[in-house]
Amino acid sequence: MDHFMFNSNEDILSRRCVWVNGPVIVGAGPSGLAVGACLKEQGVPFVILERADCIASLWQKHTYDRLKLHLPKQFCQLPKMPFPKSFPKYPTRRQFIDYLESYATHFDINPHFNECVQSAKYDETMGLWRVKTTGWAPARHEVEYICRSLVVATGENAECVRPDINGLAHFDGKVIHSSEYKSGDAFQGQKVLVVGCGNSGMEVSLDLSNHNAKPSIICQSSVHILPREIMGKSTFELAMLLMKWVPLWLVDKMLLLFSWLIFGDIQKFGLKRPKVGPLELKNKEGKTPVLDIGALEKIRSGKIKVIESEIKSFNSNGVFFMDGNSMEFDAVILATGYRSNVPSWLQDSESFNKNGFPKTPYPNGWKGRNGLYAVGFTRRGLAGASSDAIKIAQDIANVWKHETIQYKLPLFNQIPKNKKN
Repeated sequence: MDHFMFNSNEDILSRRCVWVNGPVIVGAGPSGLAVGACLKEQGVPFVILERADCIASLWQKHTYDRLKLHLPKQFCQLPKMPFPKSFPKYPTRRQFIDYLESYATHFDINPHFNECVQSAKYDETMGLWRVKTTGWAPARHEVEYICRSLVVATGENAECVRPDINGLAHFDGKVIHSSEYKSGDAFQGQKVLVVGCGNSGMEVSLDLSNHNAKPSIICQSSVHILPREIMGKSTFELAMLLMKWVPLWLVDKMLLLFSWLIFGDIQKFGLKRPKVGPLELKNKEGKTPVLDIGALEKIRSGKIKVIESEIKSFNSNGVFFMDGNSMEFDAVILATGYRSNVPSWLQDSESFNKNGFPKTPYPNGWKGRNGLYAVGFTRRGLAGASSDAIKIAQDIANVWKHETIQYKLPLFNQIPKNKKN
């Protein structure tokens, strides 16, 4: 990666300044790796900054053991390199990590690890981005990267959401976020409250039940639960196929009909469906439907209890609910999701909103102003990230190659000699 160091007028003694001959990519997850691979193919140099000490840190350090991809592998592969044919239809967590590591090795992608971006700001005077980082290994240091374009690849799931629940600090049992959960083996025989009924909450509850724990899941809001497969075909794949021929609202009706035929009426188990269809809700609010892999059967049998009431407060050994009931628990798992952390470091309120997502709606949110790009914010999984990565790399390559050609042109155009007839 071509770059050189120069002294900055600001903090000259404490900060190293690095010119990057190409874009800076913030984040070495699947999205950042995808952009890197596409830039490699275009011959464009770049630098990837990653705050952790490995690629795909969310997958490597903050996912549970039993996790598998919820969608078939062909919808989750990154550009230019498919999954190995030997991998199953739904690769495991370990297989996906192996794939990402092979991907980085194949494209010779070498992120700068332990580099936490503190701020990124476009300097109008210079016409360049200034990206300031701090590092922790081998010793604390500060670096300022200077570049013409910046790719935000930190994604939708950069930070855990930990709700402020009344009295939770006084609960004597174990309290963890689902990002810290590994296996139900540590909770055998315990009464565990799972807060949140999305895909993580349902899968954690299933895993707890499989390890002879006694999980209760609290569903404070409505949720769409769909079968992972319908007649042997991925529900997601079926929905994509149907949308080529019929409108989205009709696809939603069909998915809900299939769901009712397979599951029956889930509302009798305390699971309320939203009034808006699953695909429409995903498009409007980014709320992903739950793809069931066995939790619903455990709920039906009573091995996973559903609590419909909202939490009022915790005490030292349990929970008081809004409906007046109370229950004792040994542990609490917060399956309360993740959020973008972009507003904490990117100083550009015109391109990103306060929730850390591009203001320009899909499918055009990948490109901002002043050489700013965003990948991994489509709320359409890895397929959406891969599509944007290809477009971003192509756009950056066009500009970079044009500027490189201009730089190589002689200062004065040579006047060609007249040719004799």
